[in-house]
Amino acid sequence: AADRRVWSGEATMVRARSIEGELGILPGHTPVLGILVSGDVTIHGVDGVQTASIDSGFLSVDHDRVTIVADSVGTPEAKA
Repeated sequence: AADRRVWSGEATMVRARSIEGELGILPGHTPVLGILVSGDVTIHGVDGVQTASIDSGFLSVDHDRVTIVADSVGTPEAKA
């Protein structure tokens, strides 16, 4: 989220929806900057799959680092 870190760690894949369609980011992905739309961001990490719902934002990929900044984030823990 723009005001706090929601997740950090190693991931094998990150999936999110951009204004141009679904993005799937794997290790070695070329640098990219995308505008995200409302929907789920899915992170496949070493501890399993985690999902967060976002309400727009942007995604940046550079040197095997994915950064997502969203206006608002809802995580499963926040819904419980």
